Amino acid sequence: MKKLINSPESVVSDALAGMQALHPELLRVVRVDADNQIIVRADAPVRGKVGLISGGGSGHEPMHGGFVGYGMLDAACPGAVFTSPVPDQMLAATKAVDGGAGVLHIVKNYTGDVLNFEMAAELAEAEGIQVASIVTNDDVAVQDSLYTAGRRGVGVTVLLEKIVGGLAEGGASLAHVADLARKVNDHGRSMGMALTSCTVPAAGKPTFELPDDEMEIGIGIHGEPGRRRVKLAHASEVTEMLATPIIEDLGLKAGERVLAFVNGMGGTPLIELYVVASELAKILKSRDVTIARSLVGSYITSLEMAGCSITLLRLDDELTRYWDAPVHTPALRWGM
Repeated sequence: MKKLINSPESVVSDALAGMQALHPELLRVVRVDADNQIIVRADAPVRGKVGLISGGGSGHEPMHGGFVGYGMLDAACPGAVFTSPVPDQMLAATKAVDGGAGVLHIVKNYTGDVLNFEMAAELAEAEGIQVASIVTNDDVAVQDSLYTAGRRGVGVTVLLEKIVGGLAEGGASLAHVADLARKVNDHGRSMGMALTSCTVPAAGKPTFELPDDEMEIGIGIHGEPGRRRVKLAHASEVTEMLATPIIEDLGLKAGERVLAFVNGMGGTPLIELYVVASELAKILKSRDVTIARSLVGSYITSLEMAGCSITLLRLDDELTRYWDAPVHTPALRWGM
């Protein structure tokens, strides 16, 4: 195993120290206890604004800490690599961003995340903080996995954090923000694939074995198995394998508009992601579906896994407006 780290035990805290050192104008890292920290927007709590928090295991950077800042998240809770954060982190984050308008928990559908956020919400409400929750479940690859009951929460989570962040920044109520979050989740679907496994630092060996001439279709962001293992194929064929189930599940029709998100899993160069984006554009054009907005890059990763995911979000004027709204975070920024 070759990793650019000091030790497996300190990799998360060392990375958080780096974020704080290089982005002090955007965020601060707060120690919750001897083992856990949270990432909080530098100016939090913002009075009268709904606070947005998310979190999950580390190893998916820039999600979620890279999305803390103006127009997106107010706080993020990082767990150990591929391990859920604990309720104490979520409660501390909720209290840190409560500006009097309530707090929205954005939770990916992984069992540990769901249970721990539920516990944190109960504790926060006992202290008088109004909390609403949205669980993202956009992965069409499998109905249940090693980590979930129901569909996994993946790429839509990033789009939801941005769109809902745009609304919350304008002072919308918690009920309005939660309604928009549900709408984004309902309007988006995702599916991913892997060319290689990844290596969790503490494990020191690949999560799974994948022969050189095979790929996994429908992989999860923790290395969970997908729909099937198949022989390597051209990018055009891979894109078809991912896009068709998404389009069919969404029920996209001719004349509709989408946000097309082509995401790298951590070890895939941008040139290859744009090859996939080109093939996706051809598929959507053949169905008379317009790409009105797009995002290409590595935004929800699985350490150094080679592979990609595709997310399509059905757009309307409301979703487009808040996607376009200004944002300034370490990983996403425009309009400022």
